[in-house]
Amino acid sequence: MGERAEAVETMNATSEKKPKATREAYGEALLELGKKRDDIVVLDADLSGSTKTAKFAKEFPDRFFNLGIAEQDMIGTAAGLSLTGKVPFASTFAVFETGRAWDQIRLTVCYSNTNVKLVATHGGITVGEDGASHQALEDIAIMRALPNMNVIVPADAVETTSVIQSVADQIGPFYVRCGRAKVPHVMPDDYEFVLGKAYTFHMGRDVNIVATGIMVDAALKAAETLSDQGIDAGVINMASIKPLDEAVLLEAAQKSKLIVTAEEHSIIGGLGGAVCEFLAENCPVPVKRIGVNDSFGCSGSSSELLKLYGMTAEHMVETIKSSLSI
Repeated sequence: MGERAEAVETMNATSEKKPKATREAYGEALLELGKKRDDIVVLDADLSGSTKTAKFAKEFPDRFFNLGIAEQDMIGTAAGLSLTGKVPFASTFAVFETGRAWDQIRLTVCYSNTNVKLVATHGGITVGEDGASHQALEDIAIMRALPNMNVIVPADAVETTSVIQSVADQIGPFYVRCGRAKVPHVMPDDYEFVLGKAYTFHMGRDVNIVATGIMVDAALKAAETLSDQGIDAGVINMASIKPLDEAVLLEAAQKSKLIVTAEEHSIIGGLGGAVCEFLAENCPVPVKRIGVNDSFGCSGSSSELLKLYGMTAEHMVETIKSSLSI
């Protein structure tokens, strides 16, 4: 079976499963970790019902700390707990975790290089009706700029589960971004996340779409449409945004005419920025970035907002065809 056929078979198999929010998978993975390891502790900023850390809190109340609406205190406490040998997971909405507590993350987590796992939920435009004040569109850029910080955006529930297991076993600061809305399954059941490694569904000859988070599903759908029109489009899931999989990026750039990045984030400083920075210095090729184009979000349903901000498979297809002058 060829690479393209295998990718289609995987997509068909996973599409039969019911969509699931990555925050739900996070809550479940955290609970399983707690059962296996008594060094796991969890902190939340009065949003455990939404972040799904309430699952852990119910089972292990003595290892759960609700710091209230005090995100800075939560980060400082997490750093302190890490110095006692605990492995703290600190969670709240992405906009609050990275915005309100940035100074504490910079100094007590990154500068001090403490073993703190920041897992934020409600990232991106699909927060929906809560609007611009709650839609984190710059969090990846903020976290990526910090020394010692690793940045991960899982694409679905399967990948989220593997990511949480992986970061618990590794020493150092991590930022993992999860979402609010239910998302389709795109990764195979036997998938295992490896920091700094991308997952290649198919390497394209005409274009390669480097996507992260919920945009992986859109990229797969776009690639299928393009294939029907005679355009060989590859799809790469770049869940590990920092560190990047530079080897696969180099291969994708050398083998195709165009690179397209797709993310539920500002096109400034996130995945698109990271890819452009690397390719500009190592293999300059045409790049198109799909994401939010330097603006705030607004209130609306997830599907309405993805369409409004040009983050659908249909928009991706048109962007690629236009860029390839087809």
